[in-house]
Amino acid sequence: MATETTRRPAASHEGKVIAFPSATGIANIERCARELGRRHGADAIEFWKAECRRLADQLLAAGIAESDVRQQVLEFQQDVQIELVLSHQKRAVSKSQKR
Repeated sequence: MATETTRRPAASHEGKVIAFPSATGIANIERCARELGRRHGADAIEFWKAECRRLADQLLAAGIAESDVRQQVLEFQQDVQIELVLSHQKRAVSKSQKR
């Protein structure tokens, strides 16, 4: 799954493990933007809520604090929104160049 987390040892000597998003986060952002671009209405809302909930659940299961999970989900939402805008801009430019 695109939102899997990778684990690495923390800087302390306690052997504590912290999770951080892997590079597949970009693929997940792009996938969600594509899906949201093709879905509409209740279907889009349901998909989006499920994706955000899935990310939050994965982060919580990895031991991330709730406040940090909230922040990471907000950042994910922002990244998907940016990707949607960029993809719409690319399509508009491409369409205008074909004229």
